[in-house]
Amino acid sequence: MHAAEKKVRAFVRVKPTAHFAQDVIKFGPDNKSIDIYIKKDAKKGVVNNKQTDWSFKLDGVLHNTSQELTYETVAKKLVSEALTGYNGTIMCYGQTGAGKTYTMTGATAEYKHRGIIPRAVQQVFKAIACSVDSFITVRISYLEIYNETLCDLLSTMTSSGASDVQMAVVDCPQGVYVKGLSIHSVSGEEDALNLLFEGETNRVIAEHSLNKNSSRSHCIFTIYIESRVRVLSDIRCINSKINLIDLAGSERLSKTGSEGRVLKEAAYINRSLSFLEQIIIALADPKREHIPFRQSKLTHVLKDSLGGKCNTVLVANICGEALHVEETLSSLRFATRMKWITTEPVVNVTYDSEGTVKTLEKEISLLKQELAMHDSLVNRSLVTYGPLTDVQVAEIKSQIHEYLQGNIDEIDITNFRQVQEVFRQFKLIVRQQEGEVETRLRSKYVLIDKNDFATIAAAQKLGIVDVDHHLLKRQDVETKPTPVSPNPDEKKKKFGTSSEQFKKEGTKNFFSGKDLAAHLPSKSQVIIPNKNLDVKEKARNEDTAKNDAQPSKPVSEEISQRPSSPPSRAVAFEQFKEECGSEINRIFKENKSILLARRKRSSTVARRINIIKQEMEDIKKALEAQRQERSQQGEYVDEKGRLIIDEKEFLLIMKLKDLKEEYRCSYAELQDLKAEIQYCQHLVDRCRNKLISEFEIWYSESFLIPTHVQNALKPSGNIRPGMIPINRVMCLKGMQRVLKLIIDRFFLSY
Repeated sequence: MHAAEKKVRAFVRVKPTAHFAQDVIKFGPDNKSIDIYIKKDAKKGVVNNKQTDWSFKLDGVLHNTSQELTYETVAKKLVSEALTGYNGTIMCYGQTGAGKTYTMTGATAEYKHRGIIPRAVQQVFKAIACSVDSFITVRISYLEIYNETLCDLLSTMTSSGASDVQMAVVDCPQGVYVKGLSIHSVSGEEDALNLLFEGETNRVIAEHSLNKNSSRSHCIFTIYIESRVRVLSDIRCINSKINLIDLAGSERLSKTGSEGRVLKEAAYINRSLSFLEQIIIALADPKREHIPFRQSKLTHVLKDSLGGKCNTVLVANICGEALHVEETLSSLRFATRMKWITTEPVVNVTYDSEGTVKTLEKEISLLKQELAMHDSLVNRSLVTYGPLTDVQVAEIKSQIHEYLQGNIDEIDITNFRQVQEVFRQFKLIVRQQEGEVETRLRSKYVLIDKNDFATIAAAQKLGIVDVDHHLLKRQDVETKPTPVSPNPDEKKKKFGTSSEQFKKEGTKNFFSGKDLAAHLPSKSQVIIPNKNLDVKEKARNEDTAKNDAQPSKPVSEEISQRPSSPPSRAVAFEQFKEECGSEINRIFKENKSILLARRKRSSTVARRINIIKQEMEDIKKALEAQRQERSQQGEYVDEKGRLIIDEKEFLLIMKLKDLKEEYRCSYAELQDLKAEIQYCQHLVDRCRNKLISEFEIWYSESFLIPTHVQNALKPSGNIRPGMIPINRVMCLKGMQRVLKLIIDRFFLSY
């Protein structure tokens, strides 16, 4: 069940101090805003555009508040929702010595100074004591991240073998968990607090210039809550967890002057907090597709807490002294960015597999009882609904054979399992008959695969199958072709619709593909009788000899068979594209479509390159403005002298880098597309020229050149002077186009 979207709540807690800078830090009347004012530095001259005032709007400002009021404001509602199935996270962020650990854990000297963790544990177990319908179990874990190393603070409470497991952050469909982290069941508040105190003693702390007991690591105290309804019929299990995070404090090394181990720890802390801030910026950007959670162990562990489906609350701890105003501004900026993040809390409900099985078994039993009651009411007491026995299967098989032989008109069906068995038996019988038919066909015929084009072409050449892969009858193979009618109308019909006429005649003389497929064992095969191969070859040789022996017809008779007037070239061209030139026309269309697609893609890529170039120019101008502003305000460097830039400039640099990479990839793609377009254009031109030249030859041979002239123009023909009158050549429209062809063949003949 999804809840409405929620914004991350952010609060500011100000550390009490005797030197509170009232002229620098001011609170709003509603205790939800805080303003920072800094006086201008007179040393930088009259022209000084550096910002001197800031205003931050948050969910609450906690100044001079007790631990109890802090818990009521920050954590009580989140813990209550965790008891109903929502995950929750409370995080304390701020500079070293700002009171993060005090807010999260509290002080052990007095009971009223308890922090968020002890009070959350108390609230959870109070709710368990008041719960009547649910059975709730609680478990505890305590994780430390020290110098990018995962440490189990409760490893001393387990056996030695469990502490030797290598810890790692693992992603799974249910979320992120730490492999090797020990999780301890607790039965009461006292057991949970004992684990908390045990973990606190194992934390890494060190003396610092800002804090005598400074935490040098990030710590995550997690409370796991599992709730089950006491009713046995309810198999739901509600799981939730509360992450209570005490982050290590950030610091400016130039101020603190840390050395040695403390300096190394500070470097790790600052780097992980910097990565955390980058994650916050990325999550706040709705256009950002990838969130780099794996940059550090801290951000990876907090993946579900920050970008997941849970309630998240941030407490930014700040110092009220003017000396730390820069760190205060940094913490307030971080809190403001956290408020940009939107989460979608959901109730985590799972179902017990064992309970599900029991429930389904019970439902099946009730349904069987209901069926038995229904059968008894309609006098069907002998019906069973279990799996069929061998005897029942044999009886169904016998009834099917009797039904196919016509001995019975119906098959007795009493339940759905019998229906399934009847279909299965019919399927077996059909497969058996298909095998028998295929065996008989293979004994009499040669089976050719329809995808074997070479064999099919040979069969077409022998006249065994037609152009549509239809099998010819034996009498059509053995008889001579019928002579062409001398009627001019029939001759014109032959030239115009020869393929259609062939198909119409085939309905009388040939087996159609559908008729033949009904007798074939496979749709991908063509059946050719073995005897037809020899008969067709013999008939073809006889027909060739008879045709050679027949005298050629007079020219006048052939001219009389021509149409009175040839069709227009446009009509003839369309006919040519559908018949003789269909293959060339198909290839021409395919190449042309590929060419158009490549041109369209090239245009798109070119437009994208221009957009990228414009974006790069804009970013370069923005970076230049940022550099000028930084040079005017003063530059920050770390302990190694490296320049420190703000997040806005960093994002611009990263975006410029991504745009440059995208520009290189797009430019390379554009070059490849240009080469492909040039090649495709060449293919299209060749296909167009080929199509036109083949049409000219076909048009002249079909409608302009006499048949005896065509035979004479063949390489084996007998052409001689005077065979083609010059007046006949010049009067034939379009004859000049084939004149070169005639001359070429004439010289080849001699």
